Amino acid sequence: MSTTERLIAAAEAHSAHTYRPLPVVVATADGAWMTDVEGRRYLDLLAGYSALNFGHGNRRLVEAAKAQLERVTLTSRAFHHDRFAAFCTELAELCGMEMVLPMNTGAEAVETAVKGARKWGYRIKGVPAEMAKIVVAGGNFHGRTTTVISFSTDPEARADYGPYTPGFEIVPFGDLTAMRAAVTENTVAVLLEPIQGEAGVLVPPAGYLAGVRELTRERNVLFVADEIQSGLGRTGRTFACEHEGVVPDVYVLGKALGGGILPVSAVVAGAEVLGVFRPGEHGSTFGGNPLACAVALEVIAMLRSGEYQARAAELGSHLLRELRVLAGTGRLTAVRGRGLWAGVDIDPAYGTGRDVSERLMERGVLVKDTHGATIRIAPPLVVSEEDLDWGLAQLRAVLDVEDAEVEEVRTGRR
Repeated sequence: MSTTERLIAAAEAHSAHTYRPLPVVVATADGAWMTDVEGRRYLDLLAGYSALNFGHGNRRLVEAAKAQLERVTLTSRAFHHDRFAAFCTELAELCGMEMVLPMNTGAEAVETAVKGARKWGYRIKGVPAEMAKIVVAGGNFHGRTTTVISFSTDPEARADYGPYTPGFEIVPFGDLTAMRAAVTENTVAVLLEPIQGEAGVLVPPAGYLAGVRELTRERNVLFVADEIQSGLGRTGRTFACEHEGVVPDVYVLGKALGGGILPVSAVVAGAEVLGVFRPGEHGSTFGGNPLACAVALEVIAMLRSGEYQARAAELGSHLLRELRVLAGTGRLTAVRGRGLWAGVDIDPAYGTGRDVSERLMERGVLVKDTHGATIRIAPPLVVSEEDLDWGLAQLRAVLDVEDAEVEEVRTGRR
């Protein structure tokens, strides 16, 4: 039995089967590449669901973490520490907001936003007790807590976990008419992913986010943008909402905020929203800990340069252009994306998303399938164009695309 087989067998025997990983065991990683326990290298085209926007082992982030490890890692929120004020101030400034409520995981941040929106609804808007409603979009993925899966439309995430938390109205993603009909006097928030990642990188119709922003202002409802996956450079802007010139009332952030080193999340909003929380009403032992703040501060500094956003925009245009050429050969039935983030639907004649993911793994490329026919492509923003092109060449190979077919599409002869 190989080392890989032994480790996978041990994991299968002693861990709950909540995931179905590809049969690769990673031992080290650097930049956009990972190496397994057998010494084989793989191009990472998933980037930890965007948690690794700045690449594996980014030296600036590692050094920030190492320096803080030597000083203090945890105080709990029972005391102040010397990195907390800077973290909250600089993240609020990056978002154009006033206040920050730090948490750890994305799901915790979403739960925090839900609680904050309800409390705002009761204390500020004047919604009658226990009547607050939040409108969400079908196909969403906001986490896997009991409350969050209560408004999921994914049977795998939802089944057998009831009874479910009430207070949510689900409408189709991208349908502004349905959204408008769902908002009532008791609606306290609209909670949306500007681009739905788990659903297959679904980009809403042009004008949708701006329409939601207009509607929520008109009806005195909070617009809560879950930018856990789409934010912090992934789409070619700091936030995906920026593509429509939209600033929500609340940002929910996570993943890349921790630089791929540790979980860091936050809810960022105006003082009217986060000011509704009082001591003892919400909190987290680890939320906003010194180590998390040190890493996140370096993330914020890196984003302020604009380098990573520009890189995502440039390489993303190249990625989507090449994927659309591949779609022209008939192997893909759809290509969606923004920035360095794409979802592609595989023609069933060439396999499922899982089939293609496994064949890519065999050729040294790691991606993730979702919803049967779809694979997601989201490399670290530090990936080189040459490595990205090599990865795309492997995708063409596993789909049996000949160079002549690609040339026919490029020249308009197909």
